[in-house]
Amino acid sequence: MADFLAFFRRFIAEPGQVGSVIPSSRFLCKKIMSHIQWNETDVIFELGPGTGPFTQEIYDQLRPGTGYVLVERDPQFRALLQSRFPNLPIREEATRLGEYVEELGFEKVDVIVSGLPFANFPQDLRTKILDEIQSVLAPGGLFITFQYSLQLHAELKARFAPVQIDFTLLNIPPAFIYICRNKHT
Repeated sequence: MADFLAFFRRFIAEPGQVGSVIPSSRFLCKKIMSHIQWNETDVIFELGPGTGPFTQEIYDQLRPGTGYVLVERDPQFRALLQSRFPNLPIREEATRLGEYVEELGFEKVDVIVSGLPFANFPQDLRTKILDEIQSVLAPGGLFITFQYSLQLHAELKARFAPVQIDFTLLNIPPAFIYICRNKHT
């Protein structure tokens, strides 16, 4: 209930930055996690973790030595995540992923899980974030995000190959899941 209230308050305060009135469901989380090959993942970034509905699940499935970085812009969500996951690095801007990869000594990122509300962003910001994602993602690396419409489909299809779409009704609102592979080498 505390996460629900925190999320709801942040949605009211920053509706353009917070994509929903409540955190993602465990059903959405389970569907997203099912697409990750954990034994092939050495570095994972989570963009827009909010209150962390995916974070604990990811954290629990990591192999020892796997790099895991949270990227959350909202200062209240960052403070909450820092208290829950004090040993995880938390950074602020999805437009600076390349800097974070270099700073933390990673070569590339194998998996990027995103809860960012791309439909709420102006096109220039969306483009900049997707450029950063492509630049840090390993060839064949996985970018997985969810949205509440198919608005992002054409843009992702132009950047990634293949792009698969999954769906769950068991989320408020129901969510489309984009499973994308980086075609950049």
